[in-house]
Amino acid sequence: MEGNDARAELSALIQMCSSLSFSNRGMTILVTVENAAVARVIYRMVKERYNSEIELFVKKKMNLKKNRIYGLRILSAAPVILMDLGIYSARGLLEKPLQKIVASDNNARAYLVGAFLAGGSINPPEKTNYHLEITAANEEHAFFIQEVMNRFYLNAKVIERRNKFVVYIKAAEKIADFLRIIEAEQALFSFENIRIERDLANNIQRLNNIDVANEMKAQSAATKQLEDIRKIEQMGKYETLDQKLKDVIEIRKEYPEASLNELCNYLAEKTKKSVSKSGIRHRFVKIHDIAADGEEDA
Repeated sequence: MEGNDARAELSALIQMCSSLSFSNRGMTILVTVENAAVARVIYRMVKERYNSEIELFVKKKMNLKKNRIYGLRILSAAPVILMDLGIYSARGLLEKPLQKIVASDNNARAYLVGAFLAGGSINPPEKTNYHLEITAANEEHAFFIQEVMNRFYLNAKVIERRNKFVVYIKAAEKIADFLRIIEAEQALFSFENIRIERDLANNIQRLNNIDVANEMKAQSAATKQLEDIRKIEQMGKYETLDQKLKDVIEIRKEYPEASLNELCNYLAEKTKKSVSKSGIRHRFVKIHDIAADGEEDA
């Protein structure tokens, strides 16, 4: 990794995972993370760039989960390190990094890698809504991360949740783009695979729902048509109908659950004449009008 890219990634990791303490040895950077791999990344990068004296420790959280906390105490050159990372000046700690840290697009990508490692997560896409978020160090930092993300057209937004500021992305395509930007290829492959399976299942379910709705609509229409036919027969008007209407009535009575498309085929077989779906529908409209007129006359 190019020097300024490594600096950008480490800037995000240190700002989001660290606190400062002071002792007779001077300023100390205390880094704490719950992921051993992230701790190793920070240790390696600090050693390679600054050759600082580092003290390692591991402790357990005092709760039911008993998660381990991996810690690093950076004991030497803390002000130099923080100033190089763009998060410290003569005025003290900065709320967000200096713009030089993300001067190039490659720097910005590296910064997003560090930010995601430090405070990022993606909802399991199998069951929940698509959602990627990064918990920022503070409000200014949240808007800084949002600005860096939106440099790549990710449409990131910021929300305050339980006194913390979170940068988030909702759209599945944008989450996939983010994973491409930070070159998380394995995570991207897994995310896209699940997304394709989920979207396919949703589309199948949607088509099934449409089929069910269409079937219910067709059955409702058939029931009304049979009711109109019953009224016409009870009023003794069947014999007064022209042959086209009689043919449709006989086909509907023979196939009470058939769709209009199916009735077209059955009628063509019986009469040896083709008829369109709209043609059959028009005949049923006439049958309904005759049944309704008969009711008014009665």
